[in-house]
Amino acid sequence: MFRLPLLARLGTLVALAIASAPLQAQRPSTMAGRSTVYAPSAVVATSQPLASAAGLEILRRGGNAIDAAVAAAAVLSVTEPHMTGIGGDMFAIVWLAKEQKLVALNASGRAGSLMTRETLQARGFRVGSQQGVMSVTVPGALAGWDKLLRTHGRRTLAQVLQPAIAYARDGFPVSPIIASQWANETAFLQRDSAAAATYLPGGRAPKAGEWFRNPDYARTLKTIADSGIGTFYGGSIGKRLVSRIKALDGFVTIDDLRKNAPNWVTPISVPFKGYRVWELPPSNQGIAALEMLRILEPYDLKAMGHNSPAYLHHLIEAKKLAYADLDRFVGDADHLDMPATEMLTDEFIAERRSHIDVKRAQERVDPGPLRTKSETVYLTVADAEGNMVSFINSIYDYFGSGVVVPGLGFALHNRGASFTLTEGLPNTVAPGKRPFHTLIPGFVTQTVNGREQAYMSFGLMGGGVQAQGHVQFLLNYFVFGMDVQAAIDAPRFRHYDKQRVALEPPIGDGVRNALAAMGHVLIEQPTVAFGGAQAIVRLPKGFAAGSDPRKDGMAVGY
Repeated sequence: MFRLPLLARLGTLVALAIASAPLQAQRPSTMAGRSTVYAPSAVVATSQPLASAAGLEILRRGGNAIDAAVAAAAVLSVTEPHMTGIGGDMFAIVWLAKEQKLVALNASGRAGSLMTRETLQARGFRVGSQQGVMSVTVPGALAGWDKLLRTHGRRTLAQVLQPAIAYARDGFPVSPIIASQWANETAFLQRDSAAAATYLPGGRAPKAGEWFRNPDYARTLKTIADSGIGTFYGGSIGKRLVSRIKALDGFVTIDDLRKNAPNWVTPISVPFKGYRVWELPPSNQGIAALEMLRILEPYDLKAMGHNSPAYLHHLIEAKKLAYADLDRFVGDADHLDMPATEMLTDEFIAERRSHIDVKRAQERVDPGPLRTKSETVYLTVADAEGNMVSFINSIYDYFGSGVVVPGLGFALHNRGASFTLTEGLPNTVAPGKRPFHTLIPGFVTQTVNGREQAYMSFGLMGGGVQAQGHVQFLLNYFVFGMDVQAAIDAPRFRHYDKQRVALEPPIGDGVRNALAAMGHVLIEQPTVAFGGAQAIVRLPKGFAAGSDPRKDGMAVGY
């Protein structure tokens, strides 16, 4: 009698077993999608290919990392208009190779002089939500671009705006992830006639691969290139902005625009695994990433295992503590009632760490004790001289406030939604105050022969996920030894509030069940909720760079 070979018989049995068993959807085992990019001289990593290419071209033509960063940011304002633009704010940390030092810029705008707590309360303002003109504050990004270039660049603003002007004028094919996110905002854009006219040509969002032109924005950028930023901060463009804001009963005046000024700030840092991690000081959430790292210091995270239940539990609980402190202690730097550095002291960190129950999720987390003392697009660029730029620019929510001034071609941000109406806090809304910011560029240095040297520029866009994303990326790289691209690719968690936490699909059911048993409430969120990262590592010779597969972008170098 003919008998099938053993392997064939086993295969038949397996096939029959599969056929008789109910089919179950399998979780993907990885988020990976690309390799680390290595470059001998210079590199650019952004969330959209045309922006990366524009930055690279600036570098090839003799510009430095600062010039390339602003050029890339300007192109992103055309190709990724729901995320960024001159209607928003920006921050940067820059390593200056010649001076061998870090400098940092806060180019966030302030609340309009008419924005008061009482007025917002009377008009039903809801913290954290898109509410049209009520959430519009002074846009600071353009002044920041100009400040960076004038102080540390080699090119003028007019020169680096040229690629963005060309793409806005002549058009470009929209990339897939951006197209999907754009389409999801159709109803929101339809609330404002100028927004719909600008971003919904033919009554709908452009599909992936379809060309999009924004001639209004091209003219706006050309006016700025020809006349300087004064046209925006008080000149002809500014007057059109204020006229539209006034017509909608908003709070920004022409004097508010004229008074806008970015300022250099001193970055703050903590030691970490033989390196030093740097973030910007308040008014943004960078200190939460540093606080999380300090809270987690004593734990053997590597022994717990990457993305194991114990590992994720410790990170989630540390995040809850750090973010509770954000709500209480962080806001405009001129209005803090506790210096930011006090949140990183041994005493403060020990008190926060004492609240972690290694077996149970905290249901309610209060901020730490007051200690007084006297005293979201992200991109990164490194050039052949060793300058490195960690750069973030955002209009906050998708398409910001949803308000577009007719004929100008860009959306105004809704950063005012970050204010609180609770009295007596650093972030309580008031005229002329900077709102709390989620935007955080990151940087890492190392000490070599007694001197601090640039090692890594990194960042992760995505609102409230940013600080917790910074920590996950850094642990992936420095604790678990992943290369820069793998550290970006690795699946993430995102904690929201109370016990609610989302996990990316590759984190398996066994881990999910264990976390649920600890009291964590697991929710489902789309990929976009977990942010998009870019990073550059300085090697002994050349650079390594990664770009997040959760976005359309790429890292490129030469």
